[in-house]
Amino acid sequence: MSDQQVTGTSDPTYNLVSVVYHALHGAETIQKYLDDAGTDDDLRTYFQQVQQGYRRAADMGKQILAQRIEHEH
Repeated sequence: MSDQQVTGTSDPTYNLVSVVYHALHGAETIQKYLDDAGTDDDLRTYFQQVQQGYRRAADMGKQILAQRIEHEH
């Protein structure tokens, strides 16, 4: 039985949802690291840049997902 038959969702769409989820989770996790960094500016800058990358990836994925959902109807 294929994954699509099990989930009701095509593999590429499922993969997209998974990447968005993990990017959002990554952004959330980085927030703890930012809190732990305290006043270490080098770490804070690095963590902020990583968090922004996760957010950008999630936003791009959400846009693509919205387009796919729109075209399914």
